[in-house]
Amino acid sequence: MAIHLYKTATPSTRNGAVDNQVKSNPRNNLIYGQRRCGKGRNARGIITARHRGGGHKRLYRKIDFRRNEKDIYGRIVTIEYDPNRNAYICLIHYGDGEKRYILHPRGAIIGDTIVSGTEVPIKMGNALSLTDMPLGTAIHNIEITLGKGGQLARAAGAVAKLIAKEGKSATLKLPSGEVRLISKNCSATVGQVGNVGCEPEKFG
Repeated sequence: MAIHLYKTATPSTRNGAVDNQVKSNPRNNLIYGQRRCGKGRNARGIITARHRGGGHKRLYRKIDFRRNEKDIYGRIVTIEYDPNRNAYICLIHYGDGEKRYILHPRGAIIGDTIVSGTEVPIKMGNALSLTDMPLGTAIHNIEITLGKGGQLARAAGAVAKLIAKEGKSATLKLPSGEVRLISKNCSATVGQVGNVGCEPEKFG
């Protein structure tokens, strides 16, 4: 991706960098306003947690964690910033005209194709059930409850590993180091979540 380095015109631009490919112009039908109530007050309106509140208004982007557009190929059209998470998101145009946001897989570029289903290739960004994945596959956006959508390994740079399959369960090693049993029928997305370098990022 094209990284633009700022000149040190002000203290805030010192050591600053921005990704030129990452946009911030969400589609109107994939966003909605959210009410933020994090001002640290209880039911009586008394502040019980100090130093809360303020900040910029955010629009919530509807992310497709379920990946239930089965066997329909989609193309990555944009890579966008999301103020509600530290990972980037991708706008996908599916072959049937559907448009959705997904988490940006590491290494995915504009123009790449993705698909979800049962007999799909083990390729970055593709979503399939744990039954159809070989052992040792790096995955993210993992379901815990079948059909509910991905709930595990969704942060920037997060990646889990499929280490065993036995009976109806699959054993995963999560980013925290925890080893966990999950139903083999649950789905996950192949690859690692993008924006890996968000942790050591300098804001000037």
